[in-house]
Amino acid sequence: MGLLRKLSTGPGDHGAHGAGIALMLLAMLAFSFGDALGKKVVATYPVGELLLLRAIAGLIVLAPLIWRQRAAFRSLERPGLQLLRTLIAACEVAAFFIATIYLPLADVITFYLASALFVSVGAALFLGERIDRTRAVVIVVGFGGVLIALQPSPQTMTWPALIAILASVLFAALLLITRFLRQTPAMVLASQQFIGTALLGAVLMAPSGWMTPAPVDWLWFGLAGIVSAVALLCVNRSLGLAPASVVVPYQYTMIIFAAAFGWLVFGDVPTLPTVIGGAVIIGAGLFLALRDRSTRSEEPKA
Repeated sequence: MGLLRKLSTGPGDHGAHGAGIALMLLAMLAFSFGDALGKKVVATYPVGELLLLRAIAGLIVLAPLIWRQRAAFRSLERPGLQLLRTLIAACEVAAFFIATIYLPLADVITFYLASALFVSVGAALFLGERIDRTRAVVIVVGFGGVLIALQPSPQTMTWPALIAILASVLFAALLLITRFLRQTPAMVLASQQFIGTALLGAVLMAPSGWMTPAPVDWLWFGLAGIVSAVALLCVNRSLGLAPASVVVPYQYTMIIFAAAFGWLVFGDVPTLPTVIGGAVIIGAGLFLALRDRSTRSEEPKA
């Protein structure tokens, strides 16, 4: 519990930015490892079963922190919006793991990282944020990277690829809705995501029924949830130690970790279009993140 306490407490004063970056890198490594475990599991078991058991394991890890912050659950801001966010979060996880059944992990992550582009577009459409000419060009270039990776044609525009893109859109929607819930503690939001995922998993399991895991597979189910919960804690702690503009660009290291796990565990080698498209998406996302950081630093201080 000492580790959980350290990850969830307030920021320190010494080396905060470096610690924030290190935690973000650890989170991306953990997320990628958890995604690889999930891909391994859904090759044999129903996606709904993975969602259910993964969420239960994650909630067990978070239980001590949930108990400590239980007062925050008694009065929730904008409950309707929180319910919508929970539903979107659950569907996003389901879409992601469905896509991994049919596509290499690195391919799914490549489409997933396009969420930064969808966030920029969504912020302009729904939040009234202004998109200047430079940002618009970068967004178009970024979507060009998606097209390069997708290689749209009757042969490549498969439903698994579209589901991977849907997961990216849903994740972007999740991030946008979270902006309206700034007063809700991160632990409450994370708990809601796991609870929603567990419920959706139970619903998806209904048609096929329960498939009892082999003894060793219980380990993979549990580890997938534990790793995911720890990764969420690392992200939250990272954002508490350093500004988002400092640590968010390091999220793009996830594609490197995903490609490594995909090769080591499944023997997947990313195709050249995926590598090129991924590089374009990452470049566009990094530019947007760094431009936001530069813009904020130029704003007059109050």
